[in-house]
Amino acid sequence: MTRDSEIPTIFNPRGSSRTRAPSVLVTDEGVANGPAFGHSDSVGSHPDSAEPLSPSTPLGTSNGTANGTTQPIGIRGKLKSCSASFCSKSARKIYFGIWVTVCVTASWVGATHSIKYLYLRRPKDEDYDDPILVPHDTTDLNMTVVQTKYAVSYQAPFFTTWFVTNWTMFFFPLYFISRLSTKRCESMSDILTESIRDFRDKGFTAVRFMTRCSLFCLLWVGTNYMYILSLKILLATDVMALFATNVSFVYLLSWVILHEQFVGIRIMAVIICDTGVALLAYMDGITGSPTLGGVVLATSAAAGSGVYKVLFKKVIGEATYGQVALFFSLIGMLNAALLWPLSLGLFLTGVETLHWDRLPWPALLSASCLSLVANLLGNFSVALTYDLFITLGLITAVPVSAALDVVLYGAQFEGMKLAGMILIAVGFFLVMFPDNWPDYITRLLRNIIMLTHSARPSFSKRGAQQAANEERPSRRDVTTVIIRH
Repeated sequence: MTRDSEIPTIFNPRGSSRTRAPSVLVTDEGVANGPAFGHSDSVGSHPDSAEPLSPSTPLGTSNGTANGTTQPIGIRGKLKSCSASFCSKSARKIYFGIWVTVCVTASWVGATHSIKYLYLRRPKDEDYDDPILVPHDTTDLNMTVVQTKYAVSYQAPFFTTWFVTNWTMFFFPLYFISRLSTKRCESMSDILTESIRDFRDKGFTAVRFMTRCSLFCLLWVGTNYMYILSLKILLATDVMALFATNVSFVYLLSWVILHEQFVGIRIMAVIICDTGVALLAYMDGITGSPTLGGVVLATSAAAGSGVYKVLFKKVIGEATYGQVALFFSLIGMLNAALLWPLSLGLFLTGVETLHWDRLPWPALLSASCLSLVANLLGNFSVALTYDLFITLGLITAVPVSAALDVVLYGAQFEGMKLAGMILIAVGFFLVMFPDNWPDYITRLLRNIIMLTHSARPSFSKRGAQQAANEERPSRRDVTTVIIRH
């Protein structure tokens, strides 16, 4: 949901103005894109930095600027220029971006593990006061069989999806409050009219717009449902690693549907991600193991996320902050109004199991709040930082989740599982490479060679001058020689 379809890259987080590849955005199941900046806002640009010294300016003298002021000289000048570079607009964006990456990682990991915890709760036994927790070792244990055997108290993935999606209704109210607090001159009707007018200007009628919202709501719920259902079978780390492959689906669909530029290294990244998915699919074998089904669900969730993002760009186009907030809130309201009969029907028919007197509200509320935080960060924090840092939160969450799985459940990451996760991470970073990445490498090598050649004559000149000074006799020696003659 961006004003720009560029994908954040490693060398240039916003890409060049010629690059047209989809950004990645944080959703309830992953990371989504928000309104983007232009090329001048990339990390590589430094609009606030001072002008460098010209080659003719001697060291230790003042340098005149365009506005007639002079910069301080000596150590004080160096300290001031260094302080200015560390406090520039680009530097502040980077600092805030690191904090956003940490927050996205924490909220993403917390929401996923909270949902996973829902499947581990058991009803109280007659002889014990504490709930029984089934040991979590999915390598040798079929979780589906165990949960059926022990009569799970909470077995409702669709109800979880419905409940978590309802919280997206808070998007527009939070955006509304923030606009009122920052721009006090605006009235409430002006903010609402502005958001609606943006859609009307694109030719959307009320019926057409609500139809599009309903279709996106179904796609959103289906994607989240597959993600949450896969957590019933796999570890949270496995599911998060598989979902990180959505960046490859976004690129492939953008290439086909949005006619984005073909980039060979990104096709290679897609192949690497697919190889990692295959290794995770067969890490426990295929005989009597539910792992393959869980991998298919998680990968389908990643594909659904990619379809959602590309179709939003195709149907809605560039979106403002108000449009994004209004669209998310409408998805939440449509979900709450239209899909509750389906959740009730699954409960009454016994397809889903949940005991209202023992409903795990803390874990359910934690998952909903953390998912909402991840969505808000993914769609609105781009106003203060580069969306590259938001995208990184999706892959940095994998090692953090792995550490939690090791501590909480004694999970082991080795063999095909570890290799699959590494390949997915490599493919994830390769997708973020820009289409003209060879130019960056060539430019870097050229700068290194130029620095080497420029440093070599200075050293040779310094050595020649030092040798001449050693061979040159002092004035006293010359005088002595003259007197002797």
